[in-house]
Amino acid sequence: MVTVVSPRFMNPLQAVIQSVLPVFSAALAGFAMRRVNWLTEEADASLLRITINLLAPCLAFDAILGNQALAQPGNLVLAPLIGFSTVALGIALGLGWARLSGLTSGNSRRTFAYVTGIYNYGYVPLPLALSLFNRETAGVLMVHNVGVEVALWMFGLSMLGEQRPGSAWRKVINIPVVAILVSVVLNLAGARQWMPAFVPLTAHMLGQCAIPMGLILIGATIADHIHEFHPARGGRVMMMACLLRLGILPLLFLGLASVLEAPRELKAVMVLQAAMPAAVFPIVMSRHYGGDTPTALRVVMVTSLVSLFTMPLWIRWGMKLIGQG
Repeated sequence: MVTVVSPRFMNPLQAVIQSVLPVFSAALAGFAMRRVNWLTEEADASLLRITINLLAPCLAFDAILGNQALAQPGNLVLAPLIGFSTVALGIALGLGWARLSGLTSGNSRRTFAYVTGIYNYGYVPLPLALSLFNRETAGVLMVHNVGVEVALWMFGLSMLGEQRPGSAWRKVINIPVVAILVSVVLNLAGARQWMPAFVPLTAHMLGQCAIPMGLILIGATIADHIHEFHPARGGRVMMMACLLRLGILPLLFLGLASVLEAPRELKAVMVLQAAMPAAVFPIVMSRHYGGDTPTALRVVMVTSLVSLFTMPLWIRWGMKLIGQG
């Protein structure tokens, strides 16, 4: 019989590394399945709809319902504000930083700023929140992500070419965000006490599928686009993206987490987000809304690879900084 050691019983850095490796391994599995054609591109659309419209809402419901941390105004109100503000800060710094990257066109500079400023806020930090912290932290992370979603669409549609009034808000009001808001209301109403037991159990069962499915789809998406990744053509762009996304921004985020008067769950979320690479979804947005897709690919690919080494170090240091390590 094989004994699995929980991350909480290892030394702190080893625990972080052991929590990070399964996340990247699941994405690697998706990459490999695409390569051997076990997961076809034709299947992506239906699997993505299932993940976004069913599994992710169930995961939110499971993490939020009965979550005592979300009864605190600091978590409930401040979390989405922090999500929006940190993305806005990253994009603002990215606009200035893009001038040092050698990019000459306004479109490529805006794409660099946007993609570098959006950290991975879903399927990478969620399993880390559950393994390194607790269910309460995962619920706060989801509420925090409402603010990130608003920033994702508001800045993305304006910076990448979509200018129609109200377009961003129509994108923000999506099923996962609505599920988070409804779950918060039900949690405040004490629904866990009077709801039939099979409802949260069903949500828990389905929600457990969301993270592995999301990571597999991320790996498959990277496999689809990796042939367009030409590192020799954008070395300076990639170096500057790593310095900003994996160096300067983590320092600023952790500095904010150390001085901010906020609940411990929100501080833990800020530590996780400080360590994250650039999110994958902005590649799709760049391609769809007229951004510079090669620049987006370089930023996402290189920060994801380098974060394999930097993420455990930032998380470990951040946990010590906020007194949870």
